Amino acid sequence: MNWLEKLGALEALEDAPLDASLVAEFERHAPRATGRDIRFSTPTFKAYSSCELEGCGKNSFPAFSVTAGACALDCDHCQAKILEPMIPATSPEMLERKVRELVATQDLQGFLLSGGSNRRNEIRYERFYPVIERLKRDHPQLKIAIHSALLDPARARAMADAGVDTAMMDVIGAQETIREVYHLERPVADFEATLAALCATSMEVVPHIVIGLHYGRILGEPAALDIVGRHRVHSLVLVVIMPFYAKPGTFATPDTSDIGRIFLEARQRIPDQQVLLGCARPPGMHRRVTDAYAVMAGLDGIAFPADGAVAVAQAIGRPAEQQHACCSMKAGRTIKIQSRTAVAA
Repeated sequence: MNWLEKLGALEALEDAPLDASLVAEFERHAPRATGRDIRFSTPTFKAYSSCELEGCGKNSFPAFSVTAGACALDCDHCQAKILEPMIPATSPEMLERKVRELVATQDLQGFLLSGGSNRRNEIRYERFYPVIERLKRDHPQLKIAIHSALLDPARARAMADAGVDTAMMDVIGAQETIREVYHLERPVADFEATLAALCATSMEVVPHIVIGLHYGRILGEPAALDIVGRHRVHSLVLVVIMPFYAKPGTFATPDTSDIGRIFLEARQRIPDQQVLLGCARPPGMHRRVTDAYAVMAGLDGIAFPADGAVAVAQAIGRPAEQQHACCSMKAGRTIKIQSRTAVAA
Protein backbone atom coordinates (compact mmCIF):
# COMPACT_ATOMS: atom_id res chain seq x y z
CA MET A 1 0.00 0.00 0.00
CA ASN A 2 1.12 3.56 -0.59
CA TRP A 3 1.07 6.10 2.24
CA LEU A 4 -2.35 7.53 1.36
CA GLU A 5 -3.86 4.05 1.49
CA LYS A 6 -2.15 3.34 4.80
CA LEU A 7 -3.55 6.56 6.29
CA GLY A 8 -7.01 5.73 5.00
CA ALA A 9 -6.93 2.54 7.07
CA LEU A 10 -6.36 4.46 10.34
CA GLU A 11 -9.47 5.06 12.42
CA ALA A 12 -8.36 8.52 13.61
CA LEU A 13 -7.96 9.71 10.01
CA GLU A 14 -10.82 7.88 8.27
CA ASP A 15 -12.71 11.14 7.59
CA ALA A 16 -9.62 13.36 7.27
CA PRO A 17 -9.42 15.74 4.28
CA LEU A 18 -5.94 14.66 3.25
CA ASP A 19 -4.19 16.28 0.27
CA ALA A 20 -3.35 13.31 -1.95
CA SER A 21 -0.71 15.17 -3.95
CA LEU A 22 1.01 16.39 -0.78
CA VAL A 23 0.98 12.91 0.77
CA ALA A 24 2.54 11.60 -2.47
CA GLU A 25 5.20 14.33 -2.19
CA PHE A 26 5.95 13.26 1.37
CA GLU A 27 6.28 9.66 0.20
CA ARG A 28 8.70 10.66 -2.56
CA HIS A 29 10.92 12.11 0.16
CA ALA A 30 10.37 9.11 2.45
CA PRO A 31 14.06 8.59 3.35
CA ARG A 32 14.06 12.00 5.08
CA ALA A 33 11.30 10.75 7.38
CA THR A 34 11.59 7.01 7.85
CA GLY A 35 15.26 7.16 8.77
CA ARG A 36 14.59 9.45 11.75
CA ASP A 37 13.13 8.68 15.17
CA ILE A 38 10.23 10.87 16.26
CA ARG A 39 9.61 12.13 19.80
CA PHE A 40 6.09 12.80 21.11
CA SER A 41 6.37 15.36 23.93
CA THR A 42 3.80 15.75 26.70
CA PRO A 43 4.84 18.60 29.04
CA THR A 44 2.45 20.09 31.60
CA PHE A 45 1.68 23.51 30.16
CA LYS A 46 -1.94 22.37 29.74
CA ALA A 47 -4.17 19.35 30.23
CA TYR A 48 -3.59 16.56 27.74
CA SER A 49 -5.22 13.24 26.99
CA SER A 50 -4.82 10.77 24.15
CA CYS A 51 -5.89 7.24 23.42
CA GLU A 52 -2.36 6.51 22.14
CA LEU A 53 -0.12 7.91 24.89
CA GLU A 54 -0.19 7.77 28.67
CA GLY A 55 -0.83 10.88 30.73
CA CYS A 56 1.88 13.07 32.17
CA GLY A 57 2.29 14.00 35.83
CA LYS A 58 0.96 17.45 36.68
CA ASN A 59 4.37 18.96 37.35
CA SER A 60 6.72 16.85 35.20
CA PHE A 61 7.95 19.90 33.28
CA PRO A 62 6.06 23.06 34.31
CA ALA A 63 6.14 26.53 32.78
CA PHE A 64 6.55 29.64 34.95
CA SER A 65 5.68 33.18 33.91
CA VAL A 66 7.67 36.01 35.51
CA THR A 67 4.89 38.46 34.62
CA ALA A 68 1.94 36.16 35.47
CA GLY A 69 -0.63 36.95 32.75
CA ALA A 70 0.64 40.44 31.84
CA CYS A 71 2.20 41.42 28.49
CA ALA A 72 2.72 44.98 27.23
CA LEU A 73 2.68 44.04 23.53
CA ASP A 74 -0.73 42.33 23.55
CA CYS A 75 -0.05 40.93 20.07
CA ASP A 76 -3.06 40.33 17.85
CA HIS A 77 -2.49 36.57 17.59
CA CYS A 78 -2.07 35.86 21.31
CA GLN A 79 -3.43 38.70 23.50
CA ALA A 80 -1.39 37.17 26.37
CA LYS A 81 -3.64 34.10 26.55
CA ILE A 82 -0.68 31.75 26.09
CA LEU A 83 0.57 32.93 29.49
CA GLU A 84 -2.63 31.99 31.35
CA PRO A 85 -1.86 28.27 31.95
CA MET A 86 1.64 29.03 33.25
CA ILE A 87 2.46 29.13 36.97
CA PRO A 88 2.93 32.74 38.17
CA ALA A 89 6.43 33.48 39.47
CA THR A 90 6.55 37.25 39.61
CA SER A 91 9.42 37.49 42.07
CA PRO A 92 12.71 35.58 42.42
CA GLU A 93 11.59 34.35 45.84
CA MET A 94 8.36 32.94 44.41
CA LEU A 95 10.18 31.10 41.62
CA GLU A 96 12.76 29.61 43.98
CA ARG A 97 10.18 28.48 46.51
CA LYS A 98 7.96 26.79 43.94
CA VAL A 99 10.82 25.07 42.12
CA ARG A 100 12.36 23.74 45.33
CA GLU A 101 8.96 22.46 46.47
CA LEU A 102 8.53 20.56 43.21
CA VAL A 103 12.04 19.14 43.38
CA ALA A 104 11.38 17.89 46.91
CA THR A 105 7.87 16.54 46.39
CA GLN A 106 7.65 15.53 42.73
CA ASP A 107 11.24 14.94 41.58
CA LEU A 108 11.14 17.88 39.18
CA GLN A 109 13.58 17.44 36.29
CA GLY A 110 13.28 20.83 34.60
CA PHE A 111 11.10 23.83 33.82
CA LEU A 112 10.41 26.58 31.32
CA LEU A 113 10.78 30.24 32.31
CA SER A 114 8.70 32.66 30.29
CA GLY A 115 6.73 35.87 30.59
CA GLY A 116 5.10 38.77 28.80
CA SER A 117 7.22 41.26 26.86
CA ASN A 118 7.67 44.99 27.32
CA ARG A 119 6.94 47.39 24.44
CA ARG A 120 10.30 46.53 22.82
CA ASN A 121 9.65 42.78 22.91
CA GLU A 122 12.10 42.26 25.76
CA ILE A 123 11.71 40.30 29.00
CA ARG A 124 13.94 41.42 31.85
CA TYR A 125 15.02 38.21 33.56
CA GLU A 126 18.15 39.60 35.22
CA ARG A 127 16.76 39.60 38.76
CA PHE A 128 15.97 35.87 38.41
CA TYR A 129 19.51 34.83 37.47
CA PRO A 130 20.81 34.45 41.05
CA VAL A 131 17.93 32.04 41.69
CA ILE A 132 18.80 30.04 38.57
CA GLU A 133 22.44 29.90 39.68
CA ARG A 134 21.46 28.57 43.12
CA LEU A 135 19.04 26.03 41.67
CA LYS A 136 21.65 24.73 39.23
CA ARG A 137 24.25 24.56 42.01
CA ASP A 138 21.99 22.59 44.34
CA HIS A 139 20.22 20.53 41.67
CA PRO A 140 22.56 20.19 38.68
CA GLN A 141 20.20 17.70 37.04
CA LEU A 142 17.61 20.43 36.45
CA LYS A 143 17.15 21.42 32.81
CA ILE A 144 16.10 25.06 32.45
CA ALA A 145 14.64 26.52 29.28
CA ILE A 146 13.78 30.18 28.73
CA HIS A 147 11.87 32.29 26.23
CA SER A 148 14.48 34.94 25.54
CA ALA A 149 12.49 37.52 23.53
CA LEU A 150 14.81 40.10 21.90
CA LEU A 151 18.17 40.85 23.49
CA ASP A 152 21.77 41.91 22.83
CA PRO A 153 24.99 39.87 23.14
CA ALA A 154 25.69 40.98 26.73
CA ARG A 155 22.28 39.87 27.94
CA ALA A 156 22.59 36.60 26.04
CA ARG A 157 25.91 35.91 27.79
CA ALA A 158 24.39 36.73 31.20
CA MET A 159 21.58 34.27 30.52
CA ALA A 160 24.05 31.52 29.67
CA ASP A 161 26.31 32.36 32.64
CA ALA A 162 23.34 31.97 35.00
CA GLY A 163 23.00 28.34 33.92
CA VAL A 164 20.15 28.39 31.42
CA ASP A 165 20.36 25.28 29.24
CA THR A 166 18.03 26.15 26.35
CA ALA A 167 17.02 29.52 24.91
CA MET A 168 13.95 29.93 22.69
CA MET A 169 12.86 32.90 20.59
CA ASP A 170 10.40 33.70 17.81
CA VAL A 171 11.90 34.44 14.40
CA ILE A 172 9.73 36.67 12.21
CA GLY A 173 10.61 37.12 8.54
CA ALA A 174 8.21 39.90 7.47
CA GLN A 175 8.38 43.53 8.57
CA GLU A 176 4.61 43.90 8.06
CA THR A 177 3.99 41.13 10.57
CA ILE A 178 6.25 42.70 13.20
CA ARG A 179 4.46 46.03 12.85
CA GLU A 180 0.86 44.95 12.34
CA VAL A 181 0.56 41.77 14.41
CA TYR A 182 3.15 42.42 17.13
CA HIS A 183 2.54 46.20 17.32
CA LEU A 184 6.31 46.50 17.41
CA GLU A 185 8.64 48.99 15.73
CA ARG A 186 11.74 46.86 15.35
CA PRO A 187 13.23 45.49 12.13
CA VAL A 188 13.57 41.88 11.01
CA ALA A 189 17.31 42.35 11.49
CA ASP A 190 16.82 42.62 15.27
CA PHE A 191 15.38 39.12 15.33
CA GLU A 192 18.34 37.73 13.41
CA ALA A 193 20.75 39.68 15.66
CA THR A 194 19.13 38.11 18.73
CA LEU A 195 19.47 34.66 17.20
CA ALA A 196 23.13 35.33 16.44
CA ALA A 197 23.75 36.56 20.01
CA LEU A 198 22.18 33.45 21.51
CA CYS A 199 24.08 31.15 19.15
CA ALA A 200 27.36 32.72 20.29
CA THR A 201 26.79 31.32 23.81
CA SER A 202 26.98 27.80 25.23
CA MET A 203 23.19 27.47 25.39
CA GLU A 204 21.20 25.21 23.10
CA VAL A 205 19.28 27.66 20.91
CA VAL A 206 15.81 26.73 19.70
CA PRO A 207 14.14 29.37 17.48
CA HIS A 208 10.40 29.19 16.84
CA ILE A 209 8.52 30.10 13.65
CA VAL A 210 4.76 30.69 13.79
CA ILE A 211 3.13 29.46 10.58
CA GLY A 212 0.33 31.80 9.51
CA LEU A 213 1.40 34.56 11.90
CA HIS A 214 0.30 37.28 9.45
CA TYR A 215 -3.45 36.90 10.08
CA GLY A 216 -3.41 33.33 8.81
CA ARG A 217 -1.47 34.08 5.62
CA ILE A 218 1.85 32.52 4.65
CA LEU A 219 4.08 35.61 4.35
CA GLY A 220 7.37 35.70 6.25
CA GLU A 221 7.87 31.99 6.86
CA PRO A 222 10.34 31.34 3.98
CA ALA A 223 12.46 34.33 5.06
CA ALA A 224 12.37 33.12 8.66
CA LEU A 225 13.60 29.70 7.51
CA ASP A 226 16.43 31.47 5.69
CA ILE A 227 17.40 33.27 8.90
CA VAL A 228 17.40 30.07 10.94
CA GLY A 229 19.40 28.27 8.27
CA ARG A 230 22.22 30.83 8.58
CA HIS A 231 22.90 30.09 12.25
CA ARG A 232 24.11 27.27 14.45
CA VAL A 233 20.85 26.36 16.12
CA HIS A 234 20.20 23.24 18.15
CA SER A 235 16.73 22.73 16.67
CA LEU A 236 13.80 24.59 15.15
CA VAL A 237 10.24 24.57 16.51
CA LEU A 238 7.33 25.25 14.18
CA VAL A 239 3.94 26.20 15.58
CA VAL A 240 0.68 27.11 13.84
CA ILE A 241 -1.40 30.21 14.49
CA MET A 242 -4.46 29.56 16.65
CA PRO A 243 -7.17 32.05 15.67
CA PHE A 244 -9.33 31.43 18.75
CA TYR A 245 -6.77 33.40 20.78
CA ALA A 246 -7.40 36.46 18.58
CA LYS A 247 -10.29 38.86 18.19
CA PRO A 248 -13.09 37.24 16.15
CA GLY A 249 -12.67 37.71 12.41
CA THR A 250 -9.08 38.94 12.44
CA PHE A 251 -7.31 35.66 11.64
CA ALA A 252 -7.98 32.92 9.13
CA THR A 253 -6.98 29.35 9.90
CA PRO A 254 -4.09 28.34 7.61
CA ASP A 255 -4.87 25.49 5.27
CA THR A 256 -3.35 22.20 6.38
CA SER A 257 -1.81 21.70 2.93
CA ASP A 258 0.03 25.04 3.20
CA ILE A 259 1.25 24.01 6.64
CA GLY A 260 2.42 20.65 5.35
CA ARG A 261 4.41 22.32 2.59
CA ILE A 262 6.15 24.54 5.15
CA PHE A 263 7.02 21.37 7.08
CA LEU A 264 8.55 19.86 3.96
CA GLU A 265 10.44 23.06 3.15
CA ALA A 266 11.80 23.26 6.69
CA ARG A 267 12.97 19.67 6.56
CA GLN A 268 14.73 20.33 3.24
CA ARG A 269 16.38 23.59 4.34
CA ILE A 270 17.42 22.35 7.78
CA PRO A 271 18.36 18.72 7.13
CA ASP A 272 20.83 18.20 9.98
CA GLN A 273 19.19 19.84 13.01
CA GLN A 274 15.97 18.73 14.63
CA VAL A 275 12.75 20.31 13.34
CA LEU A 276 9.86 20.02 15.81
CA LEU A 277 6.13 20.79 15.89
CA GLY A 278 5.42 22.77 19.05
CA CYS A 279 2.44 23.10 21.36
CA ALA A 280 0.36 25.70 19.51
CA ARG A 281 -1.83 24.67 16.57
CA PRO A 282 -5.56 24.55 15.83
CA PRO A 283 -7.61 21.71 17.39
CA GLY A 284 -9.90 19.04 16.02
CA MET A 285 -9.50 17.39 12.64
CA HIS A 286 -7.22 20.23 11.54
CA ARG A 287 -4.77 19.14 14.26
CA ARG A 288 -5.01 15.47 13.30
CA VAL A 289 -4.15 16.27 9.68
CA THR A 290 -1.39 18.73 10.67
CA ASP A 291 0.22 16.16 12.94
CA ALA A 292 -0.01 13.45 10.28
CA TYR A 293 1.75 15.78 7.83
CA ALA A 294 4.44 16.52 10.44
CA VAL A 295 5.14 12.81 10.86
CA MET A 296 5.28 12.21 7.09
CA ALA A 297 7.41 15.30 6.41
CA GLY A 298 10.12 13.96 8.71
CA LEU A 299 9.78 16.36 11.64
CA ASP A 300 11.67 15.04 14.65
CA GLY A 301 9.09 15.68 17.36
CA ILE A 302 5.52 16.73 18.12
CA ALA A 303 4.23 18.31 21.35
CA PHE A 304 0.81 17.14 22.53
CA PRO A 305 0.26 14.86 19.51
CA ALA A 306 -3.27 14.41 18.20
CA ASP A 307 -4.91 11.01 18.13
CA GLY A 308 -3.58 9.20 15.11
CA ALA A 309 -0.07 10.66 15.15
CA VAL A 310 1.49 7.58 16.73
CA ALA A 311 -0.42 5.34 14.31
CA VAL A 312 0.87 7.36 11.34
CA ALA A 313 4.45 6.95 12.58
CA GLN A 314 3.93 3.21 12.91
CA ALA A 315 2.25 2.98 9.51
CA ILE A 316 5.22 4.52 7.68
CA GLY A 317 7.84 2.79 9.82
CA ARG A 318 9.16 5.61 12.03
CA PRO A 319 10.51 4.59 15.48
CA ALA A 320 8.82 6.66 18.20
CA GLU A 321 9.15 7.58 21.87
CA GLN A 322 7.22 9.67 24.38
CA GLN A 323 8.98 12.34 26.46
CA HIS A 324 7.51 14.08 29.53
CA ALA A 325 9.15 17.43 28.75
CA CYS A 326 9.04 20.48 26.54
CA CYS A 327 9.56 19.50 22.90
CA SER A 328 12.63 21.77 22.77
CA MET A 329 14.71 19.75 25.23
CA LYS A 330 14.99 16.25 26.63
CA ALA A 331 14.44 15.87 30.36
CA GLY A 332 12.55 13.46 32.54
CA ARG A 333 11.01 10.12 31.69
CA THR A 334 11.23 8.58 28.23
CA ILE A 335 8.83 5.88 27.05
CA LYS A 336 9.63 3.82 23.98
CA ILE A 337 6.63 3.17 21.75
CA GLN A 338 6.67 -0.27 20.16
CA SER A 339 3.85 -1.68 18.04
CA ARG A 340 1.14 0.31 19.86
CA THR A 341 2.56 -0.70 23.24
CA ALA A 342 4.45 1.79 25.42
CA VAL A 343 7.34 0.30 27.35
CA ALA A 344 9.12 2.37 30.02
CA ALA A 345 12.77 2.98 29.16
